[in-house]
Amino acid sequence: MVNNKAVIFNKWVTDYPVIGEHFEYVANREVTHELKEGEILTRNLYVSMDPYLRAKMRGLDETDLFGRFTFGQPLDNHAIGEVIASKNPNIPVGEIVYSFLGWEEYSVVPAGQYVEIIKNARESKLPLSARIGVLGMPGFTAYGGLLRYGKPKAGETIYISAASGAVGQLVGQMAKVLGLRVVGSAGSDEKIAYLLNELKFDAAFNYKNGDILTSLKAAAPEGIHIYFDNVGGRHLEAALEWILPRGRVVMCGQIGDINTQNPPGVRNLFVCVPKEISILAFLVLNFEDEYKAEFEKDVTEWLLSGKIVYKEDVTEGLENAPSAFLGMLQGKNFGKATVKIADL
Repeated sequence: MVNNKAVIFNKWVTDYPVIGEHFEYVANREVTHELKEGEILTRNLYVSMDPYLRAKMRGLDETDLFGRFTFGQPLDNHAIGEVIASKNPNIPVGEIVYSFLGWEEYSVVPAGQYVEIIKNARESKLPLSARIGVLGMPGFTAYGGLLRYGKPKAGETIYISAASGAVGQLVGQMAKVLGLRVVGSAGSDEKIAYLLNELKFDAAFNYKNGDILTSLKAAAPEGIHIYFDNVGGRHLEAALEWILPRGRVVMCGQIGDINTQNPPGVRNLFVCVPKEISILAFLVLNFEDEYKAEFEKDVTEWLLSGKIVYKEDVTEGLENAPSAFLGMLQGKNFGKATVKIADL
């Protein structure tokens, strides 16, 4: 038995989670090395902070596709760890792995759970954290969501909300690679400068500085063909108003609505019929077999060649994970929100 620090879930959430009430950091949990056949023990290095985790705090029944966290147990998510004990002959001690791990120092991974060995992890030119960011679920969400549902064509205009976030920054750069005109919105002037100067978006605006629709019209005076929606609410309403006939709305996230019991309604859905707008929501797991190999090849090449860059917002220390998660929900992060638990 070893001491195991962790972030524990305590109570269902209706608005923003409260640290110490809904979840809390504890420093005195234990984990055992007495593994069953097929299990491994990991020393956790990085864990991803993602908006969808908020849905697992709502206490909905089993029809909720995201599942639910368990009271008294660590939260969990996509993470990277080092194998320090193993009863799985295919995953030896010393390997660096990607899996679904707890917000904790050590995790016992049950037999049968998906575990991916990260090849050449110690020698790679890319940081380990990339496997839970640009080369992980956020990157795959951007890639598959844009290609499969956005159906982009060179010369079109795409608008992306939360454009400096984990998914948005990649959608924009991938769209640029494919020859689109790219417009983004974010919540601070610093983020807008990043979109324009470093990511080379064609236009961007701070949605807090005025009416969203007015700003969108100024940024895309000829209209938009695709809206990649990470926010919902008023952003979606503005995009529907300004999208061109037969435009596509790719509904990736609704972070603007998820932290309130009374989210604002979208008041202009009626425009979808005369404009023949397609609104397509998706889960990233639905196209894994179709796009995974192509995604890893393309995005690795784009990263190493400098065609795309990726900004991370890394918080040091497991004890700071609750505040990092809350800050991500409030838009305080700048780039992909990740918590570094330990050094390799």
